[in-house]
Amino acid sequence: QVQLVESGGGLVQAGGSLRLSCAASGSIFSINSMGWYRQTPGRQRELVAAITTGGSTNYVDSVKGRFTISRDNAKNTVYLQMNSLKPEDTAVYYCKADIAAVWSRIRDYWGQGTQVTVSS
Repeated sequence: QVQLVESGGGLVQAGGSLRLSCAASGSIFSINSMGWYRQTPGRQRELVAAITTGGSTNYVDSVKGRFTISRDNAKNTVYLQMNSLKPEDTAVYYCKADIAAVWSRIRDYWGQGTQVTVSS
């Protein structure tokens, strides 16, 4: 079955950097858009960055100029390079991908979440 496995989270000081990775595996026919979301207690999960198959990107205003989303289609992997991290970036980050499994219609798949904590 299709799975998204995230890695790269951790504890970092303000101003530091992290790179998140999310690899899709399983019986995949195609992957369309991929993205990163984040969530903190008491807040709705918000879209941080998204990228289409063709490489078009979109970012929430608060991370523009600091975060970069990219993908390696050959590896079915999406990355989020996070620079100049701020305490407000602290959240659980979730990978999402629109995936058509073999013999199935396209739907959303979610990673397990990875904690990013930025200390001041």
